[in-house]
Amino acid sequence: MTTNKEVTKTVRPKPPNAGKGRPKGTPNKVTGEVKQMILEALAGAGGVEYLIAKAETHPGPFLALVGKVLPLQVQGDPDNPLLTGITVTFK
Repeated sequence: MTTNKEVTKTVRPKPPNAGKGRPKGTPNKVTGEVKQMILEALAGAGGVEYLIAKAETHPGPFLALVGKVLPLQVQGDPDNPLLTGITVTFK
């Protein structure tokens, strides 16, 4: 025995800004708040002096952090190249 049921689907109108998302370049609110909390915690822990101490005692994680804050790609003028250098010394 076969029964045919007609299913009706109610279509709700979408809000006027549905699907647009954030404008390009707008930071995520939560990400900005977390970043601010991390910076405040760093300041409370001693700031630069704290990072120097951690670089000496735990160089691997410190260098991973350095890799996160360096720009992903540096572009410059081929006729006037950027001169950069990083020196890391461990005792």
